Amino acid sequence: MQAKIKIIKVLIKNIFFEVVLMEKLYEDSETGCCPRFDPLPWDEKEVSFEGKLFLKDKIKTFLHIPINFGAIMVKDMELIKNFEALAPKPLMLYDSKSLFGADIYIEISKEIPGKETTKIPGKFLSKVFEGNFKDSGKWAEQMQKYAESKGKNPEKMYFFYTTCPKCAEHYGKNYVVIFTKI
Repeated sequence: MQAKIKIIKVLIKNIFFEVVLMEKLYEDSETGCCPRFDPLPWDEKEVSFEGKLFLKDKIKTFLHIPINFGAIMVKDMELIKNFEALAPKPLMLYDSKSLFGADIYIEISKEIPGKETTKIPGKFLSKVFEGNFKDSGKWAEQMQKYAESKGKNPEKMYFFYTTCPKCAEHYGKNYVVIFTKI
């Protein structure tokens, strides 16, 4: 059991630490990496992503644990920066599709030739959570209950990891926003 826990901890660390290899993307933020996240505009709101364009990519997972998240983020963010398609504020939606795969949607400001892009239609309820990523399952349950308490029938959930682990440590908060389609 200890060996399994150790492997999971290593995998979780690897999810994000490769992101540190990227050049500074949001240079006017305190860290030069992730801007400080303000939870108020996102907490317990009804939102739409209308007009937003997203680069779509695939993440390999093992039992819902991302394996190559960091490498994909580095590759995609460098591509986005090279095409000058960086969104003014970062928005990345994680969709855990199966035990062995997930999709990541990164907001971009314009099309990138040769890359899959998409729009995400519909209305969503959002709720902000703070804490360790290991609580994601508990947060998803809370989000389900929140949507139901609003008389909504939740269809699909996306997770917005607002900062990389290094920036979360710097800011002293690890915010995650969950969006559920209604």
